[in-house]
Amino acid sequence: MIHLLLTADTTAQVSEWTLGSGNLYSDVLVLVLIVVMVALLATALVVNNSFKAIIKLTMPEVAAEQAKAVKKKRDWTAIWNKLLSLRPIEEEKDIEIDHAYDGIKELNNPIPVWFNALFYSTVAFAVVYLLVYHVFGWGLNQDQEYVQEIARAEVAKKAYLAQAANLIDENSVKIDASLIGEGKSIFVANCVVCHGNNGEGGIGPNLTDQYWLHGGEIKDVFTVIKYGVPDKGMVPWEQTLSPGQIAEVANYIITLRGTKPANAKEPQGSEVVYESAGADEEPAAAETL
Repeated sequence: MIHLLLTADTTAQVSEWTLGSGNLYSDVLVLVLIVVMVALLATALVVNNSFKAIIKLTMPEVAAEQAKAVKKKRDWTAIWNKLLSLRPIEEEKDIEIDHAYDGIKELNNPIPVWFNALFYSTVAFAVVYLLVYHVFGWGLNQDQEYVQEIARAEVAKKAYLAQAANLIDENSVKIDASLIGEGKSIFVANCVVCHGNNGEGGIGPNLTDQYWLHGGEIKDVFTVIKYGVPDKGMVPWEQTLSPGQIAEVANYIITLRGTKPANAKEPQGSEVVYESAGADEEPAAAETL
């Protein structure tokens, strides 16, 4: 009876371990895989060593070349370690300092040669830089370079503005007081023959009164100068003057309105009357009475 009870208890424990936990088969599988992997690794090592032995016996030239390659690699590693002042771990016992603290020992490992060379080269460079730029003045210092760069920037700015000025057309032109001076020079050189020295008119209409034949806003003046009025004898100036120059002379013409010069030509144009305006404001249009 006791034997039956013990047998039943043992069987229950085995059944609980195999069926209840579910780990027996997985453990066996893992164990088998480990054994297989170890066997494969051992086989690979044996095959590799056997292959090397066969090469050494049957092809001594190849074996010699492989040995030279390994030796060359070790030589280069030794050179590199020497340049970096690196020593193998097995040599650390030779550079230990004769004291320890709490079981910690210190190595007598000096600074690498390349690091010292780099440091001293920076000191030499500083001395040369000081002599060249601050003692003998052979080169431009920072202040002089700044002035030079500012001058270059000004040249570039003028070139950009000149290019931007030539992008102006009758749709984008605006009144700009800074253009009046150059505009006057262009007017004197090209326009006084027809419009008089002061814009009082001659062959062409009077530019100083409130009456305009083709509109008196800055865009209108720009358009007339650029394309001309062939029917009235006004030649187009777009082939002679750049867009920037046309904008300059148009701005100057706007300032002539209301100046009342002597011997002014009679007013022309009756559709629209423009109030006098300076170079800082657009002319205001008003209906003719």
